[in-house]
Amino acid sequence: MSENWDVTDAEGTPTGKVFRRGAPGWPEGRFHVVAATCAYRLDGMVLLTQRAASKEFPLGWEFPGGSALARETSAAAARRELHEETGLRASPASLAWVGRFPETSALIDLYVTRVRSPATLVLDPAEVAAAEWVPLTEVEQRLRSGTMASPWVARLDALWVPLVRAIEGAR
Repeated sequence: MSENWDVTDAEGTPTGKVFRRGAPGWPEGRFHVVAATCAYRLDGMVLLTQRAASKEFPLGWEFPGGSALARETSAAAARRELHEETGLRASPASLAWVGRFPETSALIDLYVTRVRSPATLVLDPAEVAAAEWVPLTEVEQRLRSGTMASPWVARLDALWVPLVRAIEGAR
């Protein structure tokens, strides 16, 4: 199945152009939006997923997420990716924006959402090899030990403080 993305400017505003994933010729100085969600429980545990072995950055840990599709908002993409990868549903009202991290051709939007405990996970094996509920301190340990998918190192270095504030402020 072909996946189309909105081409955006540096602020994430769609330019009116659409790009097919994997096609050559990504426009210089343009971006696409990638949305990820840190699901957390009231006990402070957060959900990490392990990338499938067949994916780029195989078996690295991360927060569930992926590219926003053409005409899809960042928040809608975060909710869709969370559900597709883990089976968890986040209502629009439960999703809180943490921040944005710019990369070479992607704008990474990170959200948090609280889920009820126990939460039943239904993992998509094409995307996710495993999932674990861990304390935030474990996320930080995996980040420093190199077991997080490598793109998450810079993302979490930049977004760590607002992420922790968002989770702790909601509990």
